Amino acid sequence: MSGQGRTRLPVVPTDAPPACGARLVHDFTPALIDVGAHHLCPGCGEPIAMRSMVEAVEEQGQVANAIAVFGIGCYTAYSNNLDIEVLQALHGRAPSLATGVKRCRPDTLIFTVQGDGDMVNEGLQEVLHAAARGENITCFMLNNGVFGETGGHMTAATVLGQRTKNTLDGRDAAVHGYPIRLADLVAQLDGAAYVARGAVNNAVNITRTNRMIKNAFRTQLAGRGFSFVEILTMCPTGWFVDTVDAPAYLDDALAGTHRPGVLKDVLKNGPGMNGPGENGPGPQPRQGPPRDPDHDRKDVRHDVREGAPEGTTP
Repeated sequence: MSGQGRTRLPVVPTDAPPACGARLVHDFTPALIDVGAHHLCPGCGEPIAMRSMVEAVEEQGQVANAIAVFGIGCYTAYSNNLDIEVLQALHGRAPSLATGVKRCRPDTLIFTVQGDGDMVNEGLQEVLHAAARGENITCFMLNNGVFGETGGHMTAATVLGQRTKNTLDGRDAAVHGYPIRLADLVAQLDGAAYVARGAVNNAVNITRTNRMIKNAFRTQLAGRGFSFVEILTMCPTGWFVDTVDAPAYLDDALAGTHRPGVLKDVLKNGPGMNGPGENGPGPQPRQGPPRDPDHDRKDVRHDVREGAPEGTTP
């Protein structure tokens, strides 16, 4: 017995195989995932992200109201393995499909599950316009910097220096351009109410990401507009690294460009933008020139030939 009156737990040595056979006590599969076993690559971070999403749905008491809209990617393996309603969208088009569902059924909790290839390459306009319109939906982007399902080639979010199947020497800005930081773009749009970027490469980041997912859902349930969470996930196969090295690679490579943190939270901070880091203060939205109160009543027509508004001197 310990000094506090509690029985000490036995210490099981791990330097040798156990004397008795092992048995499965519990597989800890979330209630809303039908089968816990999956066929994704060892070390993949997407199952962790999926678990966080469905557990947040259950915690919010929205199981009967939730509808997930899946894009195209490795994570699509979960589209027929969830105990909630699921719709399959065309490549990149999940935000538009989610918009239609939400407008028809405003009482539902709608969220999209997409990768960086699906969202940034194939459907960038879909998510940006949904955010600009302030659609009351939630979009999740699983960002590993590669088109995992189709072979592991570069996406528009691939960071500089990252090796992929078609950037074996690393992404070069002079050849391939620069990565798109989607969360940063979305945060600047007035219709976006909650924008955050998390990661699933260690226990602390998973806890923070869980909180981001819940806050995104709360924003939608409060009817405040578009909510977005980018989740950095491991892909050791596409990164050409050992499974055990993938969490550190995420920190060293991806997180330096796609910095985790809450970028915008209207429920907590009003319409301003947070800076990088979950609680740190950041820049407020840049203000434009003073607005002419009579601007909307003027008939300003553009003269293409002269290159100046009609009635002015070029």
